Amino acid sequence: MTDKRHENINEIEFVRLVGEERRAGDTLASVSRHWQGDKERFMFISPHDDDVALGAGLFIQLAQRGKIPVHILLVTDGSMGYCSREQKDKISEIRRDEAYKCYTSLGVPRENIIWLGFPDCRLSYYRGRRFSDSNDFTKIEGYIGLQNSFTYWLRKISPTQCFLPTSGDLHPDHKIVHEEFLISLFHAAGNIWPELGDKTEKVPYVHEIAVYCDFPQPPKVRIQTPVSLLEKKLEAIAAFKSQKQINSLIDIVRKSGPYEYLRELNFKLYQPALYYDMFEKKHQMPFIR
Repeated sequence: MTDKRHENINEIEFVRLVGEERRAGDTLASVSRHWQGDKERFMFISPHDDDVALGAGLFIQLAQRGKIPVHILLVTDGSMGYCSREQKDKISEIRRDEAYKCYTSLGVPRENIIWLGFPDCRLSYYRGRRFSDSNDFTKIEGYIGLQNSFTYWLRKISPTQCFLPTSGDLHPDHKIVHEEFLISLFHAAGNIWPELGDKTEKVPYVHEIAVYCDFPQPPKVRIQTPVSLLEKKLEAIAAFKSQKQINSLIDIVRKSGPYEYLRELNFKLYQPALYYDMFEKKHQMPFIR
């Protein structure tokens, strides 16, 4: 059962905090500072198959309702996620099936659920990009590496906005994905590695979602939905039944209510001119007795 404190919530509301101002509306477009209308296309990056469902299962449903194309990149293969000896040799296949069931139940087309297949808990080996003459499953255009795959899919999908778990998460896979994806945004928008496709028109806007650990700084966007969407999110998460701890996570999500939060990431590029005046001699006012 849903927490009784949330039973009477039956409206969709987006809230953005801008300084001391609270901007609210019933669509993300109504509170967005950079909405692109029919061009909007969302990409969710999930280090593990269940991360995005936990952190953005409500938001994905609202995007689907708004007819915004949603693509999900599932980065790792789940091979270290077995909870019994019987699962060990087939857990990747099990978790792939669970992921498809989860996200299609939230309205995401199966063809938009992209399984990158990097080995679970071994992402440090796949940092960057390098040539590969092996039959590595993750190879694209003769190269392997997270930056290679992220750049390829960013150019192929050309999202306007991207969402990934916060850099504050403790799991090394989350931290590595966060770092490698952010630099790949700029690779995708540049002329480097032309065999991976045409460069994107510009770097998409990026938001963090919270999964296990808190945001490094407070979020500025809140999403509220009717309880019915929360129940659908909980049912989707329950698809990961091979994960023995999933019921405890479902309880946490249920008690948290029909809310999710986004923290926008702003890239501030270095401009030396910004600091010029700091180091100039200041005009001294005459001393008056």
